[in-house]
Amino acid sequence: MSGSVSRCLRDRGRAERPTTMRPRGRDRPQVGTGRRGRPRTDRVTSTVVTLGVVSLLTDVSSESVAAILPLYVTTALGLSTIAYGFIDGLMQGASALVRIAGGWAADRGDHPKWVAVVGYGLSALTRVGLLVATGFAAVTALVAVDRVGKGIRTAPRDAMITASSSPRTLGRSFGVHRTLDTVGASVGPLLAFVVLWAVPDGYHTVFVVSFGFAVIGLVVLALLVPDVRPRRAAWLERHRTRQTRGLPPCKGCTCSAPGLTAAGRPFAWRTLTSPPLRRLLVVAGGLGLLSIGDGFVYLALQDRDGFATQWFPLLYVGTNVAYMSLAIPVGLLADRWGRARVFAGGHVALLGAYVGAGAGAGTVATTIATLVLLGAFYAATDGVLAAVVSQLSATSSRATAIGTAQTVVAVARMVATAAFGVLWFAVGRGPAVLTVAAVLTVAVPLALWAVRDLDTGSTGEDATVRQAPQLSGASATAGRTPPRSPARGADEE
Repeated sequence: MSGSVSRCLRDRGRAERPTTMRPRGRDRPQVGTGRRGRPRTDRVTSTVVTLGVVSLLTDVSSESVAAILPLYVTTALGLSTIAYGFIDGLMQGASALVRIAGGWAADRGDHPKWVAVVGYGLSALTRVGLLVATGFAAVTALVAVDRVGKGIRTAPRDAMITASSSPRTLGRSFGVHRTLDTVGASVGPLLAFVVLWAVPDGYHTVFVVSFGFAVIGLVVLALLVPDVRPRRAAWLERHRTRQTRGLPPCKGCTCSAPGLTAAGRPFAWRTLTSPPLRRLLVVAGGLGLLSIGDGFVYLALQDRDGFATQWFPLLYVGTNVAYMSLAIPVGLLADRWGRARVFAGGHVALLGAYVGAGAGAGTVATTIATLVLLGAFYAATDGVLAAVVSQLSATSSRATAIGTAQTVVAVARMVATAAFGVLWFAVGRGPAVLTVAAVLTVAVPLALWAVRDLDTGSTGEDATVRQAPQLSGASATAGRTPPRSPARGADEE
């Protein structure tokens, strides 16, 4: 008798237990199980990983060319440091002309993937042009077009990463993407080194290999990356999670209808004028004016140490290996300690790199330390800046906000690089580098003070709503996750 009663109670419990439809395929949230059996939402989505693979292949292409460019300009073309400063400044600044436009196009149409495809395609075409270009003017024009392509694709790509990630672990997602990106940035210079070692003056061979990798990356993006719709998914998320957030259900709303394609809130320029975002742009631009460009750091090391030119591409490899090793740990640190603080504090590593490059005498250990510090600087600033902007901006204007921040930094670095080329020409390597280091010593504490409260909370309109892990479909039905507090760890679920 007692056994039948127990079975009856169990059957009644099963009948009263609520049931939910489980999402299938790409709409299923990528979650794991924590140490106490609770769901974890800190896994990086497949969209982020695939975008990282695209960046890996593209960076093999672009960095193999960038690694030989200082030598190609100053040795093969026989130009001065002023000319190289102009080209390097163009590499930094040409993309600034279109970064905001690329972000605006992604926000306006809510199709960031296809805007990114245009940017990657332009960069791939320039590799063909390098095979037939001769002379300073032709190379300069191709470099400009390549940077325009980079400017078009960067903000839409970062917007897709943000839309495909949980706000609590946004730094980790950017860290994973930047790690894959930097794997390619390490392989590219290493590939250039191998080519130049086997084929002296084999610049055109490097260009052919570069073109092949660019085409493969473009194909992966077009065929394998889903068409993420940030505004549509954010709109659906707010409506479909009302009951889980303690709000009454929508009256007469059809947000649960299959195949819904809501347009979301349209883009508006006024969403870019919040005081925290303006303050971040001022800080990023000011620090960008003190970033002289990697090429000058490497030329300073070669000028001081006098090593053979075929070893020059390995300097890029050293920096990128350090960046690759530190990107994820620094991203986790940014999620825990504060992204704005990590971004500003990362310039301490840049200061150390300048001191190492400007020293009067150096050793192998000094050179390696300089490369590691330069890699640490990029790990603390590259993806972290996009994460800070994402937490301070609304979904409807996120790509434009990221593009605006990147434009400010790119223009500042273009001015800094061109000015530093003149300064080097006037006073020499050591005094020029140490002068910039002295100014940076004063600027970093001021920047840390200026961003001290930017990590206390997000100000975007959708900051309190968790983005769906996969946003390519209309069934983004994942539950709400509370906004991350800087005092809580990235793994605390």
